[in-house]
Amino acid sequence: MTRESAIGRVADARDALDTKPTRITSPSVVTLDDRSTVVVVGASLAGLRAVEEARALGFGGRLVVVGAESHLPYDRPPLSKQVLAGEWDADRTALRSLPYDDLAVEWHLGRRAAALNVTDRVVLLADGERLAYDACVLATGAVPRTLPETPPLPGIHVLRTLDDCLALRAELDHAPRVAVVGAGFIGAEVAATCRGRGLDVSVLEALPSPMVRGLGPTLGDALGRLHVDHGVDLRLGVGVAGFEGYERVEGVVLGDGTVVAADVVLVGIGVRPATDWLEESGLTIEDGVVCDATCLAAPGVVAAGDVARWPNPLFGGESMRLEHWTNAAEQGAFVARRLLQGNGGAPAFEPVPFVWSDQYDVKIQVVGLVHGDDRIEIIDGSTAENRFVAAVGRDGRLVGAVAFNRPRPLMRLRRLVAAGTAFDDAVAASRGDD
Repeated sequence: MTRESAIGRVADARDALDTKPTRITSPSVVTLDDRSTVVVVGASLAGLRAVEEARALGFGGRLVVVGAESHLPYDRPPLSKQVLAGEWDADRTALRSLPYDDLAVEWHLGRRAAALNVTDRVVLLADGERLAYDACVLATGAVPRTLPETPPLPGIHVLRTLDDCLALRAELDHAPRVAVVGAGFIGAEVAATCRGRGLDVSVLEALPSPMVRGLGPTLGDALGRLHVDHGVDLRLGVGVAGFEGYERVEGVVLGDGTVVAADVVLVGIGVRPATDWLEESGLTIEDGVVCDATCLAAPGVVAAGDVARWPNPLFGGESMRLEHWTNAAEQGAFVARRLLQGNGGAPAFEPVPFVWSDQYDVKIQVVGLVHGDDRIEIIDGSTAENRFVAAVGRDGRLVGAVAFNRPRPLMRLRRLVAAGTAFDDAVAASRGDD
């Protein structure tokens, strides 16, 4: 089937489903029992945790999981580290040590969802099959952003899926020169992994320091020095204008005309939530599926993981969408509990966000909700030694913390964030913490 005919088939199926946009304004009670069907769209960490929690809570109904990839749910963090380094085989990324059969799930893998009808409670698949549900979990995650007008040259990669990782790893086996576009967590981890393999690596970042918008200049500069100290050619404040190459990529063209030679390019400029298939669903889509504080997006529909946007009461109801492993796991389990208890007294989902990244011999950990313009104060250790803890404050309150190789004091600060501790009080209590 050609791409054009496949698109036409999906369009015809959408017409048959009659997915006319209707604004969802108020929730209604959904009661689930052992005769109910729950459809989970996204064979992801969040989707798997939702399924596991539902079974753990005694749900005996029908569970259906739809996944665009052909793989059972797997762990993504090792893709930029152990698997890419060649230290792990793909099977070590499995998210369950127990058999998947124990969950009694109907798996629809290698199949994409094309539309959602919240009125008729139907998920339409791209091949035209309709899956009726009593409740639905949206856990489709995110897809990598790409540079405009990227040519179809071999050697230019993104990294999101297991197949992406294996394709990139196969190229690294030939000792190429590597260029990484973007110095966020994915780009930085890939750069560190490639240096660990002894490869020449250039990192090209448009901002004045890595992750400056999220961590601020002091911590961004510390991250940049970490890579320079390990032999990375780090170029900051540069834009990418295009690529050079004939049969495969040969270089990255910068905005000033400079060409950075490269046999392999990893584009790591962030992701966007996978919501294209929901455009006509009637759900509110604003950089993610907009939910209430209990992760409810519509009657009987909840969202979890990278795709979900919700107001977190712990941070004054600030709307957030988190692309973190911990959040996907916690939110996936939360939405299962949310569905099974109905609307009666449903609690808000109010976690303290937590994310980590392993780069070289440094474990970088961030808790809370950190912005680059927050008050950031080093309260223990030194950035020069790559071993420190920074407290993050906003409006007089401790809202987060960042640590390089200091996990225990960071976790204590996480508890203070959860307690709504004043910034000065938290700093005074934490200085010199072991």
